[in-house]
Amino acid sequence: MKAVIVCVSVSHGNTRRIAEAMAQPLAAPVVEPEELDPADLADHDLVGFGSGVFTGRLHPRLRDFVRALPPAQQPSRAFVFATSGLPEPGFRPFTRPLTRLLQPKGFEVAGSFTARGHDTWLPFKLVGGINKHRPDARDLAAARAFATDLLPRPGSGS
Repeated sequence: MKAVIVCVSVSHGNTRRIAEAMAQPLAAPVVEPEELDPADLADHDLVGFGSGVFTGRLHPRLRDFVRALPPAQQPSRAFVFATSGLPEPGFRPFTRPLTRLLQPKGFEVAGSFTARGHDTWLPFKLVGGINKHRPDARDLAAARAFATDLLPRPGSGS
């Protein structure tokens, strides 16, 4: 299985750490959107897309990259992940808008993952930020477990 993780991590490296944890079981490189030709995604069986959350949305560089993707000639599997200082609201998941952008491009979204991360966005900056030690070892282990569950099962034919 050939996998790649497209990641935008700009503030504290939270999302990059989660992406690297997911990359281990998938044997996948972690790249920024600008490092990858969108047409090259057709060569991959699984593509991860993730960023930090900014005012309730994933980073514009990631959203713009997905919007620019050509429709897939054959369906591919994808997953979406995010880090955020605040918990993900159940009524408006951070990852849902990107999932909705990926589906018409021919991606079957196999799942999503979110983790808490160090956040210094105002007003949190006034107190030095929140979640200063996140993602922590448990978050990274959960990210690896999520990625491991995306691997084909022996004998499954996938």
